[in-house]
Amino acid sequence: MRFGETPIDEAAGAILAHSWRANGVNFSKGRILSDEDIARLKQAGVSTVVAARLDADDMHEDEAAATVARALAGEGIDVTAAFTGRCNHFAREAGLAVLDQERIDALNELDESVTVATLPPFARVEPRQMVATVKIIPYGAPKAAVARAVDVAKAANRPMISVAPFHAMRAGLVQTKLPGTRDKVLDKAVGTTTKRLTSLGSTLNGERRVAHDAKAIADALAELKAEGCDLFLIAGASAIVDRNDVVPAGIEAAGGKVIHFGMPVDPGNLLLTAELDGKPVLGLPGCAKSPKYNGFDMVLERLAARLPVGRAEIVRMGSGGLLAEIPSRPQPRDETDSEEAGPQQAPRVAVLVLAAGRSTRMGGPNKLLAEAEGAPLVVHAVKAALASQAVEVVVVLGHMADDVRAAVEKAVQPRSRVRFVTNPDFAQGLSTSVRAGIGALPTTVDAAVVQLGDMPGVGAPLLNRLMAAFSPVEGRAICVPTVGGKRGNPVLWARRFFPEMAKLSGDSGAKHLIGEHADLVCEVEMTGEAAITDIDTPEALAAWRARSTA
Repeated sequence: MRFGETPIDEAAGAILAHSWRANGVNFSKGRILSDEDIARLKQAGVSTVVAARLDADDMHEDEAAATVARALAGEGIDVTAAFTGRCNHFAREAGLAVLDQERIDALNELDESVTVATLPPFARVEPRQMVATVKIIPYGAPKAAVARAVDVAKAANRPMISVAPFHAMRAGLVQTKLPGTRDKVLDKAVGTTTKRLTSLGSTLNGERRVAHDAKAIADALAELKAEGCDLFLIAGASAIVDRNDVVPAGIEAAGGKVIHFGMPVDPGNLLLTAELDGKPVLGLPGCAKSPKYNGFDMVLERLAARLPVGRAEIVRMGSGGLLAEIPSRPQPRDETDSEEAGPQQAPRVAVLVLAAGRSTRMGGPNKLLAEAEGAPLVVHAVKAALASQAVEVVVVLGHMADDVRAAVEKAVQPRSRVRFVTNPDFAQGLSTSVRAGIGALPTTVDAAVVQLGDMPGVGAPLLNRLMAAFSPVEGRAICVPTVGGKRGNPVLWARRFFPEMAKLSGDSGAKHLIGEHADLVCEVEMTGEAAITDIDTPEALAAWRARSTA
């Protein structure tokens, strides 16, 4: 890759290294300069720009990031579209991040242009939480470096980054009593244990309170086993101090087998692992009565994720096992605690498909019901939204609402995440449909893509690229697709603009807000002409049909 000061007459096709905002020009860094861009810069008096030019043996940052990210991803991982050389991995379900740290280190040693950052191994993740990010440092990476990274990812017969989802367990709890043991303490332990299990999607199926005696423990385990429990927890009134203590003796009396006593985790040193008829048994340390994260949680999470927790796994928990000095450790069960900043989540983006217009320029028929490539225009739009990484799809109806809805429902799965909202004021212009759609979105949505129903070329990859560009923290709160420097549709809007969009009027939509918030606009260059091609007239429809069959 060549980088540096470039004469403006030689800059076409180069990547702008630094943003340029002056003399009527507003170009962001990373923009691939078109001939039209060069003309505008020359008109603004620019003679040179700092730019990057890729050589034949280089790969563009986005292509490189996507290539590496796909190679790394295993089960339970969703990979976002790449943007600014970054491609993220998000958890599909709640579970544990399973990472091959040795190979991740090896990949990061290959070339300074290719990097991957992850959560710690076995970190607990929630749905849509970021697990890893691949970042290409410069504007391009050597193809050879990308190829070596892919080879490292495929070197072993297992993925480098995956999520083991939690599975429901039916736990039975045995609590022993000594003279002076208060029921209030035991009741509190039940509550704490229930919260732990519930947070993992599991249940406390039964509880027994017995004397601190091996036979009593064995009898309680037999009862809980008969009730269908598949996990057994034993909280002794006195801590386990030896493999031959009361609790392990009770497990063996019930026909169980002790696997390992003790763990290199503090708090949690005195945890005991065992097995009863192929099902896990845990002798709990005293810290299990506390809602704070401890060694019991580390083992319980792995059991819920159906990961092995034998002696080999226990003894490896020492690195990172000093928990008492980590006040920021996530504690999802204690509802009274809160973190200043939670884990990084995938933005929750909705797509609003505007399908309420009267098609006045079409000369009669409703263009949204006109067929292109075997399906009505509106169906193309809805299917693209459903195939994207949007969390919700809202179709705004108006003109011929029943017919448009019927066309969509015929083409999509009955249980798809499509919702319909009717705009009674559709005759008053596009803005009324935007208002209706925005008003139908839940408060959990972070942003919305306003997608026109008459742009059949807009597919899921284009929508995903807009979502990948969205980052309010980095100043990218309005994401606009461009083709050769020309702005198009659909446009992604951060939630912060919803109140202003709810006050729109007329037929121009929210275009003026882009100008009013230029500092928050991110232009996202797209290939092809889908983002600037809509179907407004019979001629435009005929041209589209001709291109699609060519």
